[in-house]
Amino acid sequence: MSKPLLGAIHHVALICSDYPRSRAFYSETLGLPIVHEVYREARDSWKCDLLVSPGVQLELFSFPGPPPRPSRPEAQGLRHLAFAVSDVDATVGVLGGRGVNCEPVRVDEYTGRRFTFFADPDGLPIELYEAG
Repeated sequence: MSKPLLGAIHHVALICSDYPRSRAFYSETLGLPIVHEVYREARDSWKCDLLVSPGVQLELFSFPGPPPRPSRPEAQGLRHLAFAVSDVDATVGVLGGRGVNCEPVRVDEYTGRRFTFFADPDGLPIELYEAG
């Protein structure tokens, strides 16, 4: 078998409708540390790099007047963002204390792993997946 062409995921980029609200959600509510933040005057756009884990970042962008993301019915393309957690119940408890409503915890019928979903300020589905 040949060596895989691609390595690990480096970053995921999100465009938000309300930059201060989304920045607070990802950095304060979810606790992702800010690595770098810059205002790009030529684009009237903010860019904030948040650390998810070593080598993996979330890029948060603002742009004037971005169209809403289609969710229902589900559209082609990126469906959701998933974060590995060691204990789904504990994470749901912390997020609940921070005002985040999570769906009931379910079990993946194929892997036996527990998971749940919640939404970011723009309605992007975010999954918590209980890793080994």
